Amino acid sequence: MSRLRPADAERRAQRPDSANFSEALARGLGVLVAFDDERRRMTLSDVARAVDLPRATVRRALATLVELGYLEAEGRLFRLTPRVLKLAGAYLTSNPVSSILQPVCERLCQQVGASCSVAVLDGDEAVMIARAVPSRPPAMGLGVGYRLPVFCSALGRALASGLPDTELDAYLARLRPERFTRQTVIAKPEIRKAIIEVRRKGYALVDQEAEVGIRSIAVPLCRFDGKPVAALNIGVQPEQVPAKTMIADYAPLLLQEAAALKAQLV
Repeated sequence: MSRLRPADAERRAQRPDSANFSEALARGLGVLVAFDDERRRMTLSDVARAVDLPRATVRRALATLVELGYLEAEGRLFRLTPRVLKLAGAYLTSNPVSSILQPVCERLCQQVGASCSVAVLDGDEAVMIARAVPSRPPAMGLGVGYRLPVFCSALGRALASGLPDTELDAYLARLRPERFTRQTVIAKPEIRKAIIEVRRKGYALVDQEAEVGIRSIAVPLCRFDGKPVAALNIGVQPEQVPAKTMIADYAPLLLQEAAALKAQLV
């Protein structure tokens, strides 16, 4: 194994179980997740810059991932292979939340004629683990695995509303809000107010803050003991359904689903 850089060694020493932490595995996973929709194909140098690791370290990680079938090489370029879906598939099939809620999304989608999604909290992002879209109009956004910022999305705010105050304050302290649209709220006091408001109303309504052309309403999903585990939303194009209609019709529908699901979520 290559010698750790001083900054990496310091971070490793600060980990609770540093003696059992595998630096090689962490680096390999870091290389794997460096590929995304904006970096679909990368050279060794591209990956090294993306993960901030020495070229020699990245070369070994790339060679290993190619050998295992998670990456393939085309000349100097590397890209993901379908085998990475086994990692996501393992989560989706083993997680009872996603298996329970996919049919719910499909039923709601058919009922209201709009996209319906479930997301869980992953760090400072909301990641979709179940999703259904109507055949017409064309589906908006992406599907399972799509990530949204917590601070300006309905799913994210619904998830953040379940955080204890200390965790919410810590999240806001490290948050560096980015303006995704002209309507994105980036003032931290306003973001906190919007998240806290979800606790009172029971739902989050976000109008084109995370993405132009998307109006979304979401509710937290709590398990049997009251702990939030996910969020459920309905998303539309603004010209399809007025915000008042979403509050009047969709919020009660989502809250009803959340109440019915409480006993099933563990």
